[in-house]
Amino acid sequence: MPSPAQVVLPQAAAGAPEQSAPERELAVLLVEALNLEVLPADIDPNAPLYGEGLGLDSIDVLEVALEVSRRYGFQLRSDDANNPQIFRSLRSLASHVAQHRTL
Repeated sequence: MPSPAQVVLPQAAAGAPEQSAPERELAVLLVEALNLEVLPADIDPNAPLYGEGLGLDSIDVLEVALEVSRRYGFQLRSDDANNPQIFRSLRSLASHVAQHRTL
């Protein structure tokens, strides 16, 4: 299985959901923090982030959580029972960040 840095997603298909401004911002964060070889705009906001979809693993999710903490002023804890929902997709992560950001 290729690492997330090697995954190249196809261009978003016509009719694929568009990213909101917060989703675009987080897509850029994902690409930059993880050195992904995909354009931020090509990340489907509803596609899974973990495992299938974008292909992130637990180390990638930890990196994203640290970057979100630095950038948005709140912690994403590894022991949070809601993590599967928070990291389900770009859209769910953006929604969580919007609800909890302090910066």
